[in-house]
This record gives sequence, structure tokens and C-alpha cells, in this order.
Amino acid sequence: MQKSASAASLGPGGIDLSQIFFKPTQNTSTPSPTKRHTKISVIGTGNVGMAIAQTILTQDLADELALVDAKADKLRGEMLDLQHAAAFLPRTRILASTDYSATNGSDLCIVTAGARQNPGESRLNLLQRNVEMFQGIIPPLARSSPDTILMIVSNPVDVLTYVAWKLSGFPSNRVIGSGTNLDSSRFRFLIADHLDVNAQDVQAYIVGEHGDSSVALWSSISVGGVPVLSFLEKQQIPYEKEALERIHKAVVESADEVISLKGYTSWAIGYSAANLARSLLRDQRKIHPVSVLANGFYGIAGDVFLSLPAMLGRGGVLGVTNVHLTDEEAQRLRNSARTISEVQSQLGL
Repeated sequence: MQKSASAASLGPGGIDLSQIFFKPTQNTSTPSPTKRHTKISVIGTGNVGMAIAQTILTQDLADELALVDAKADKLRGEMLDLQHAAAFLPRTRILASTDYSATNGSDLCIVTAGARQNPGESRLNLLQRNVEMFQGIIPPLARSSPDTILMIVSNPVDVLTYVAWKLSGFPSNRVIGSGTNLDSSRFRFLIADHLDVNAQDVQAYIVGEHGDSSVALWSSISVGGVPVLSFLEKQQIPYEKEALERIHKAVVESADEVISLKGYTSWAIGYSAANLARSLLRDQRKIHPVSVLANGFYGIAGDVFLSLPAMLGRGGVLGVTNVHLTDEEAQRLRNSARTISEVQSQLGL
């Protein structure tokens, strides 16, 4: 199920027309080794996985895109649907398989597969089922692409990024979670909407857990390079802490609102994951709040993954930004790490 039937083999007797359609040039040399062939694999072709795949294609981020899923019919249907749009997209080889060998040689593997919560099921039991699923996903990915970067999108993303790190045996710089990159985008949107400015001019981070214990770094928010809270203080303009908390609460609850309205989230996380893929594979060295191994940062101890502002490039996580935190923000971040660590301790890994 690697690719659809091609007109290249439709000549008389199955002759490969692609070999006779063009006359070869003379005195050629092999392609320059400096010209990279970029391959991205997406594991899981549900709503999130396909939104990510579609965004990767439209943004021309890969020369080859591999899709992997356990549902063979749906997988082939998704592959064909994307291939039929070839005339409208940058040239990308699209293949699909239920076998992880299709991911061989990937520069980036994006994992979106995950179990859905059953009615009345505890979060811990759901997490245990996801861990079991990852035990069948991560080791074959690591064997097929030993030099790849793993990006985990499946939820709960922080704990499952830790699980992927453990199961892969990769160095921590090559295992990241999508974390609060999308939360921070929502945060920037709400602040921009409040101030009636473009969200791209707002610098603002949500860090910590991708969940209820996340931390809004109000002290580091700037608009057009102007620190917001210190500006208000210098202008002696009062602001209510409750108003800030309401904005943070809206960020935390925004995904639930989308799910309650349309049944799932897809497009925003698709753009978020593609945004991370661009920074990683094109060595952009941009700062993103993503789930990384946080041991040793901001007083956090232990092997816990949570979101911190990190510089991303071709080597994965290149460093963590030394953002100034207030005492309250630092304490909340450590509390968030403790919340994740308590869940991890129940996994037995």
C-alpha cells in the first residue's frame, strides 16, 4: 500500500513510460549531498493527524510524507484523497502503510495516535491504555529511524512525551511534545483581541503542563516590544489580577469549548505542529513553548517533561530560554511539574 497505481507503467506490456518520456541529459553527475531529502512521518490518521498532514503538505515542509495507522482502509482512503490534490500542492511523495517500515529514514516522526476515553473511565486507566499503545509505536519508530526527532502530540502530551523518551532510548533533545505551543497561540490571540492588535506582535507564553496546572507568564508579556505589566505600572494604570486569571482560564478551557461545539479539535493543532516542524527541520532556531525534559530548569528536579520556552532547530531542542519568572510564577511551575510527576510515578516505567 505504498502508493497508488501510476500511469508510468501503463505503456504496452507494462513498459515504464517515465523512463522513455524524457531523453536523459549527457555527462551528468550524482546529486549534491548537500541537498537534503526531507521525510516526515505522521502516526495516526484521525482528525488531528490528517490536519497536521494537510498543513505539512500545503506549507511544503517535506519531500516525502508517510502516513501510518492500524485501519488499512481509512489509511488508503486518506492517502488517495491527498494524492488526488497533487496538482494543487507542492510536489511531495505521499505513501501510507500499516507497517512502520514505511517510516524508514524519517527526519521527523509526529505521533498523534491515542486511545479515546470510555464513559466512566478514569484518566489513569486511559493513560495506561495509551502507554500500552505507545509500546507498540515508539520502539519500531526508533528502529526504523534511529536519527529522527520524535514529536508527541497525543494527550496527555507531557506524560506521553516522557513515555516516548523512555521507550525510544533517544537523547532528550530529540524527543519533544507539542506541549503549550498551541495554548500560547490561544493566549496571544486573546491578548491581541483584548488590545485590538495583531497576534504576531504579542509575545506571551503559557508554560508547564498542557492542562489545568499550566502557568501564564504574565510578567514576560510584551506587545511590540513593550512589556505590558511594567508599562501599566509606570503609567500608574491599575489592572485586576482577576481579569488576568480569566484570560488564562479561557485559554485552558478553549479546547473543551471547541470539542463541545464540533466534536474534536484539528486545525489549530495542525498549524501548531507544522509550525514546530518548520522550526525543527529548517533549523529556524525559533523559541517555542514545548514539552521538554525539565530537570535542572527553574528549580525542577527529576525526569519530568513539561513546556518551557525552548529554541528548536535541526538538532531538536537546542536550549531552554532563561526567561525571568516572578517567585509566584516559578512556584506555580514547580507545582505543575509535581502534578505531572505524581501521574508518571503510577506508570511503573
